[in-house]
Amino acid sequence: MTHSISGSGPRIRSMHITPIAIQDPPLLNAAGLHAPYALRTIVELETEDGVTGISEIPGNEATNQALEEASKLIIGKDVYQLNQIQRELEAYFGKDFSVDRGDAPWDQRKLVHVFSSLEVACLDCIGKLVNRPVVDLLGGRMRDSVPFAAYLFFKYEGAGGPWGFSKDPTARNWDAARQEAAIDPEGIVDQAIAMCQEFGFQSIKLKGGAFEPELEVACMQALYQEFGKSAPLRFDPNAIWKLETALKFGKEMEPILEYLEDPVRGQENMAWLRGQIKTPLATNMCTTSFDEIPSSIQMGSEDIILSDHHFWGGLKASMELARICTVFGRDLSMHSNSHLGISLAAMVHLGAALPNLRYALDTHYPWQSEEVIKGGRLDFENGAVAVPSGPGLGVELDRESLEKLHQNYLDCGLKQRDDQTEMQKVHPGWTFQKVRW
Repeated sequence: MTHSISGSGPRIRSMHITPIAIQDPPLLNAAGLHAPYALRTIVELETEDGVTGISEIPGNEATNQALEEASKLIIGKDVYQLNQIQRELEAYFGKDFSVDRGDAPWDQRKLVHVFSSLEVACLDCIGKLVNRPVVDLLGGRMRDSVPFAAYLFFKYEGAGGPWGFSKDPTARNWDAARQEAAIDPEGIVDQAIAMCQEFGFQSIKLKGGAFEPELEVACMQALYQEFGKSAPLRFDPNAIWKLETALKFGKEMEPILEYLEDPVRGQENMAWLRGQIKTPLATNMCTTSFDEIPSSIQMGSEDIILSDHHFWGGLKASMELARICTVFGRDLSMHSNSHLGISLAAMVHLGAALPNLRYALDTHYPWQSEEVIKGGRLDFENGAVAVPSGPGLGVELDRESLEKLHQNYLDCGLKQRDDQTEMQKVHPGWTFQKVRW
């Protein structure tokens, strides 16, 4: 392999964008119902030296079109010059602001997704060029493995994908449990037991906002009865509660929660509630970008920021966020959405580099059954994932799987995430409400 002259890195020769669709069970949340397939996009950057870097981001048609436009800017760029790449992308697309995020539980901004995909792929290239893992490019590892939490969902019966609301009769263990309905305390507890047995998770989070608060809080109480203090509990109603609802049930859950995530909408409401209850408040909805940090600090809207390198503009930006959190007395953990092993590997490298990590990270990974990396799915041991060995991200694309999942995308017909439309297939006339209870 030949290298470029001293003082400059290899330049990007080509960029490949592959939208994929992965099976997703009928999971419920405040915005509605997951479709049978979740959309992701795989980005590959190949340098003139023949080194390929990869990344994975949430997929939709608008983001894919933006990536196609970005490819015209990225070709010919030095993979080391991420500041220059970001500046040119901002000049072309314009900067993202918090108002562009949207009201749904997931982030709808364009530039943060585009840049994070390019940055991770560039860092993967750089790691391969210098024969170091990405964690070392972020300052070096503070831990050899990164803890994750069990991420529970209310759900309807079904395996998703081609099965839809039906079940695969050949499934066993967690693969079978993942198909079962969970719309009451018994179902949620069964789901938690099966997931923790399979992956060894030490912390448990329930995604709420799907049913009336009394039912969801009863599920949290049932989890506490089952696991006691051995497994810290988190609860996330996706900002769908009114202030009085959050105060009532926040007080009720004080004895059992490790933290309460986005019980109400907006920094002002979060700050008010934070002054009324003892439970730490976490967010990935009220403080979601750097332009919201000053008001967050001024008002005191949360204790824990749940970052997401896909939404905060990449891995290096997430490290900058970690420093800000340390300065202003915040903790930092991570948000998740339906993802495969490339995103998980990037999360692990970032999690390993964070100076402080008191709270296990979120991951949807147990809900996915497919994979796009060689060697199959990444392993969890006692709820943690070891930093991948090897240079860069330490994972490689499985071409056969990529082709199959791209065919899923072509066949399923989905172009963007729309949980409201999926919910209306089950409950005609149902609409998403920013605040419901």
